[in-house]
Amino acid sequence: MKNSIASFLHSFGFAGAGIRHLVRSQRNARIHIILTIVALGLAMWLGLTAAEWAALILTIGFVFAAEAMNTAIEALVDLISPQHHPLAKIAKDTAAAAVLLAAITAVLVAVILFAPRLIEILLA
Repeated sequence: MKNSIASFLHSFGFAGAGIRHLVRSQRNARIHIILTIVALGLAMWLGLTAAEWAALILTIGFVFAAEAMNTAIEALVDLISPQHHPLAKIAKDTAAAAVLLAAITAVLVAVILFAPRLIEILLA
């Protein structure tokens, strides 16, 4: 029993190492962090509802998960196929497309959540 608990807790260390690598090695992950801070600040200032907070947090998690998967796929492709190969390019490009789609989705969610309140403030 003790080993299973220790093993479970140890797995968080591996995940933490992955997050550290993501933030240290990926410029876009650092940009996502900055935009996350801005979005969370706006959400607090504008007083989002619980449901809106849930949508925002899920969207942020979606973007970071896509960025992490993209990084993992790129590393794996580089390991398996260090030379240029058309299929390696497709894998990398498609993984990057997933991040772009997640980011576009995040912008749309931000517009839906923030724009009406910001417009109301500007017109007041």
